[in-house]
Amino acid sequence: MTISGSIRRAGRGARRWWALLGFGAAVTAAAAVGGLGVRGTSEEYAGLAQPSWAPPSWLFGPVWTVLYGLIAVAGWLVWQRAGWGPALWAWVIQLVLNAIWTPLFFAAGRYGLAFAEIVLLWLAVGATVVLSGRVSRPAAGLLAPYWAWVTFAAALNFTIWRLNS
Repeated sequence: MTISGSIRRAGRGARRWWALLGFGAAVTAAAAVGGLGVRGTSEEYAGLAQPSWAPPSWLFGPVWTVLYGLIAVAGWLVWQRAGWGPALWAWVIQLVLNAIWTPLFFAAGRYGLAFAEIVLLWLAVGATVVLSGRVSRPAAGLLAPYWAWVTFAAALNFTIWRLNS
């Protein structure tokens, strides 16, 4: 192998890690929008009529921290295998929908609209899982807990909407 070949290969390796940071930055931006949407709303959430199976508000932060990490790595794995194609466009769409839901539910208190939006999010996550699975089974596997949590969150959103209408 030539020196220039080694340098090119090292540059590609560095690009991969920079890309992982980029995916991490994208999910951090989505999380930041969500964080702004819930600022100062824990008392409001606690004051809502909720089902007995609703988790305590302190649980959402740790769960979302793990899920956002999984989402970032899944996007990165797909990007490594296929670059920017349908699976990554679905990944971007679900991330945008993810960022929109929290301000709708918490900041705006629009529980019905938030439910309609989370249904779209659920569909987008499902499409992302399916399209990612065609490219990288590990990526689809990393997204499975996210899809399960969004399913749970949709049921919780619907129930809170109905109980507080």
